[in-house]
Amino acid sequence: MVILNGESLTLQEAYHVLFEKEGITASPEALARVISSRQAVEKIVAEKRIVYGITTGFGKFSDVLIDSRDVDALQTNLILSHACGVGDPFPEIVSRAMLLLRANALLKGYSGVRPIVIERLIQMVNTEIHPVVPQQGSLGASGDLAPLSHLAMTLMGEGEVFYQGTRVPAIQALAAEGIPPLTLEAKEGLALINGTQAMTAMGVITYLEAERLAYQSEGIAAITMEGLQGIIDAFDEDIHRVRGYKEQMDTAERVRGWLSGSELTTKQGEIRVQDAYSLRCIPQVHGASWQVLHYVKEKLEIEMNAASDNPLIFNGGSKVISGGNFHGQPIAFAMDFLKLGVAELANISERRIERLVNPQLNDLPPFLSPQPGLQSGAMIMQYAAASLVSENKTLAHPASVDSIPSSANQEDHVSMGTIAARHAHQIVGNARNVLAIEMICAMQAAEYRGRNMMAAKTASLLKEAREIVDSIDKDRIFSKDIEKMASWLKSTDFLPFLETRSSVNL
Repeated sequence: MVILNGESLTLQEAYHVLFEKEGITASPEALARVISSRQAVEKIVAEKRIVYGITTGFGKFSDVLIDSRDVDALQTNLILSHACGVGDPFPEIVSRAMLLLRANALLKGYSGVRPIVIERLIQMVNTEIHPVVPQQGSLGASGDLAPLSHLAMTLMGEGEVFYQGTRVPAIQALAAEGIPPLTLEAKEGLALINGTQAMTAMGVITYLEAERLAYQSEGIAAITMEGLQGIIDAFDEDIHRVRGYKEQMDTAERVRGWLSGSELTTKQGEIRVQDAYSLRCIPQVHGASWQVLHYVKEKLEIEMNAASDNPLIFNGGSKVISGGNFHGQPIAFAMDFLKLGVAELANISERRIERLVNPQLNDLPPFLSPQPGLQSGAMIMQYAAASLVSENKTLAHPASVDSIPSSANQEDHVSMGTIAARHAHQIVGNARNVLAIEMICAMQAAEYRGRNMMAAKTASLLKEAREIVDSIDKDRIFSKDIEKMASWLKSTDFLPFLETRSSVNL
């Protein structure tokens, strides 16, 4: 059970909740803060004070005063009118992440909601009732208004949810779990949708997938090194120590670990003096992508524990401030940066694929074909990889440099962070397919050289991967192989191969 307190949620804990379906609960200390904050909101309403979003309208309507009799209806109207999302829904795991992050943010105790609102979010996570949230429609400032409205209305029994493998009306799933729908009260609708939880949720899922892929890229590159009889000297510790980047040194160390004991790698001068950059510069390029990942991780863990709605309530309600913590610029930049880091893992992978299949660049069978000429082998797999990395170059264009004013120019600068996060996730998916292609080609090349000469750890990895995709003994529909390999990569952690497996029965 992960205990939420609004202050210390980590990506590792999020992984347990999202991918392993671990339950969540609220800390008593955090709930005490929530109660105090709620009492402040109720006092504001009773005293008829003018406070944005509690006794006024929203956005350009902030100068419209709301009668105390209508403050609850104001919140319901807010959710229904702002539920303007379009397009395909976010993956179910992303909407689960939204619930988790929204509950954690409200537990900070600056938002003024009743504890029951947070309890409902927690119940939905624990019973696996996941809102159907359209992906498109957020500007990434003033919060992820449209996506989070689709989330919020499911608490009210409106809209749709994913439940037990199907898409059903929210009221049906709530009834099945004995959860009464909520009627929102003062400030609660605004507190639920004024935040960055859609872009951050998408960012969390994307980061966790990208981190796994970055580790996998090193193991796959190691098998490519064996297939191409790459020069191991380029991974020598001294080379990377004198440059000084920790991530570069760590990447080189892990690749050396993968290739320890290999009889297929060579020393400089044995076959060639230098390898091409796509082999020789693996630590430098992959290491730089790890620098990106570390930056993104830091920003996500801050945002996961941030109070990002508006207004925020301090000092028992004596201090209520309208600010701009809902602005998604930090996450927009982080997601745009992540796009670059992951796209480069795919770019260099595609160049290694070319070296594996191009007979002008190696002494392997042309295109790794079992019968060159009669059978095309991996020829068009490289085409597919080239197409994917080209598409990534378009997706990598920064979303955060764009801004379109909204709400009659009251909200005149926005982050587009949710677009950045969505595109980052697409790039991760494309990169995974590219690395799946490299894995298929690298295994074929390494087997041609001799499985008995491989390093113990790469041989162990190849043995398991061969349970997913067979050796190329004749032409077949390779898209099926790519799909199976990519699916395996998405669900498989390579670190156990590197850390604990030292031998394999071939």
